[in-house]
Amino acid sequence: MFPTRKTTKRGCGNSTAAASAWWKCLLLLTLVQVVSAADFYKLLGISRDATLKEIKKAYRQKSLEYHPDKNKEEGASERFAEINYAYEVLSDQEKRDIYNRHGEEGLKRHEQRGGGGGGGFDDIFEQMFNFGGGGRRRGNQEQTTPSVEIPLHLTLNELYSGKTLEVKYVRQVLCLQWEMCVKQAPECHGPGVRVIRQQLAPGFVQTVQQADEKCVAQGKMWNPNCKACPERTQSESIDLTIEVAAGLRVGERITFEGVTDERPGYKPGDLHFVIFEEPHADYHRDRDDLFKTMEIPLVDALTGFSITLTHLDGEQFTVDVNEVTDCDHVLRVHGKGMPRRNGRGFGDLYLTFEVDFPDELSAAQKEAIRAILGDGSSSGKNEEL
Repeated sequence: MFPTRKTTKRGCGNSTAAASAWWKCLLLLTLVQVVSAADFYKLLGISRDATLKEIKKAYRQKSLEYHPDKNKEEGASERFAEINYAYEVLSDQEKRDIYNRHGEEGLKRHEQRGGGGGGGFDDIFEQMFNFGGGGRRRGNQEQTTPSVEIPLHLTLNELYSGKTLEVKYVRQVLCLQWEMCVKQAPECHGPGVRVIRQQLAPGFVQTVQQADEKCVAQGKMWNPNCKACPERTQSESIDLTIEVAAGLRVGERITFEGVTDERPGYKPGDLHFVIFEEPHADYHRDRDDLFKTMEIPLVDALTGFSITLTHLDGEQFTVDVNEVTDCDHVLRVHGKGMPRRNGRGFGDLYLTFEVDFPDELSAAQKEAIRAILGDGSSSGKNEEL
């Protein structure tokens, strides 16, 4: 009898150990794909230390660039959904901190636990392949349409006294019968997000998230062939009353919450009117203080004077100067600046006086001045250096 040799099957054999090894290889490959997911900061084109204002500005630019209604290139819809998700994460400080420390997969684990702590290596596999019947979700935070900023140019007089403005704002709103164009779709997991399940093998299911602009809300999809509301939205003009409080500064905002464009599945964003100040002929402002430059004749600089000024609200007030005024002398007038916010009094007014010297004097004028001021002239004196 010939001797027999035991052979060991390798790779994807029939043994339990071989099957386990095969699945571990597949899971590790899938994990590598997850780790190499898109960088949210690169998607928005910003640095990792970007401020919230920079994040919002970048989001508005990118969302307009890749909006499916404007960009018909292949892959634009997918990029639009990615940009929206990136903004959702980076505009929320708690989510941003988690993403910075643990990446997108760590963020998903955090959301799946309702904000609880993270899990181990096995938890990642469980989420990717739906072990135990769980699935991935993006949390319950409702998304909003982009906010809008509009410059509001005001005169210094208007900022001093305050003002009420009546304006019209045109926005896009959902048409009256838009809900007739929505159908049930369990695969929709929010606006622009579609989740499908792929069976890799018996007992193993993978959940994949895709961008789909037809998904308008959780479990709802837009029917593009619906005639009841073919454009989804329509124009609407609304009346807004802008209350400009006295003393507002350049760059401050007057905000109307939830009045920008409507979209299915989204809350309307906020409308911001940003204060800009028009230059004034006589006064200029620094925070709560006002500044004015005045020219006075030499005689007033020497003998004193009284001058009446008209303030920004039309009120007149008098300033008395009883001392000799030097060139470029600055006089502080208390309480004649801009109104301080919250009704806490007023800032100050600073008057700078420029002395207007005569171009020439007659001989008689010179003699009279010498007689009044005394002969303290340096003319004819020999000064040693």
